[in-house]
Amino acid sequence: MNLRALKLRFSRPRRLLTPALFLLAALAAELVDELVDGATGAAWPPLRSDLSLNYVQVGLLLGIPAVFANLLEPVLGFLSDAGYRRHLILGGGLCFAAALLLVATASGFWPLLLALLLFYPASGAFVSLTQAALMDADPARHEQNMARWALAGSVGNLGGPLLVSLSVVLGGGWRQVFAGLAGLALAALVLLWSVRAQLDPVMQLRPDAPVRLPVSATFRAGWQGLRAALSRGQIRLSMLLLECADLMLDVFRGFVALYFVDAVGVSAAQAGLAVIVLTGVGLLGDVLIVPVLERVSGVAYVRLSAVGVALAFAAFLLLPQLGLKLALLGVLGLLTSGWYAVLQARLYTLLPAQSGTVMALGSVSAVLAGLVPIVLGTLAQRFGVQAALWVLLLGPLALVLGLPRVALKRG
Repeated sequence: MNLRALKLRFSRPRRLLTPALFLLAALAAELVDELVDGATGAAWPPLRSDLSLNYVQVGLLLGIPAVFANLLEPVLGFLSDAGYRRHLILGGGLCFAAALLLVATASGFWPLLLALLLFYPASGAFVSLTQAALMDADPARHEQNMARWALAGSVGNLGGPLLVSLSVVLGGGWRQVFAGLAGLALAALVLLWSVRAQLDPVMQLRPDAPVRLPVSATFRAGWQGLRAALSRGQIRLSMLLLECADLMLDVFRGFVALYFVDAVGVSAAQAGLAVIVLTGVGLLGDVLIVPVLERVSGVAYVRLSAVGVALAFAAFLLLPQLGLKLALLGVLGLLTSGWYAVLQARLYTLLPAQSGTVMALGSVSAVLAGLVPIVLGTLAQRFGVQAALWVLLLGPLALVLGLPRVALKRG
């Protein structure tokens, strides 16, 4: 056996392993990001108490960093498509971990706001661009890989509240949780570093392309692509529906613990249980949705489930009994499974090989969406959180009206 044949023999298992390791690394980044999201939702009651925050400040903390990040993310998307993706992901991971350490040491509203102003764009670079790389790696399986991505996120959303509860049981608090999450972020970053060659799959498919485009050409091409995408009515509608779906996803999750403490009148521990119910059943739904999307149309599924979500959410707000509210939380977690995966995958499919443009488009719509927590916080401060949450019913209603009627079964 000659030297070349020997090299091929030993390199083949490595080539087979690399896509699986890349998928694992990408899902690890999403897992950590959603662990942070889940922990933040559960930690709001004690965090608000420790830092003496009111509802307006909570709304500002949720809204201002999101708007700031979404103003920066189009630039990240353009640079990603120009060949800078790998450096943005790895640098974003370092900033992501640093921001979590700043959250853990925050002493009041302003230090926490500064930490979140770093965290949100770092999450865009570290996590959103990793998602883009995953989508570019296998264009034929957008919905299925997005479903796996959403499943990893659901595990994180469930694990975050559990970490907060475990920390309290062990005599710690929310600060220890965020410090630990910084360590997990560094572990995910190490995984991505080990497959860093996979972070620019489009560039690998075009070996004759330059490693990086000039910055001026990058932004000119990026803005042209963004304008062209925004000129398409189907793209604009898809962006709007994705943000409407988020009203019953991240926005609702962010207010659940506070709602149970202030409107239902339960303890912080019981409010943490409510978050666990919502995310735990959502995790089950995300496990089930992966094989479901192999057989049924994702768009048809989301439209049908949105009808059930509208009815269940109205009942959740109207019925006073704690047990019924927890049961309806489970229904909401189950029915909203797959929403993000399907609607985000739809954008990637409408814009093939333009994942950076997809990220930039999401930022455009999310600038306005970032105002939603601020509006909700202001309404909650003035009228109560019970009244404020009725606004979220607009989300499922928009999906019912805006998504096309298509056959449920694939093919």
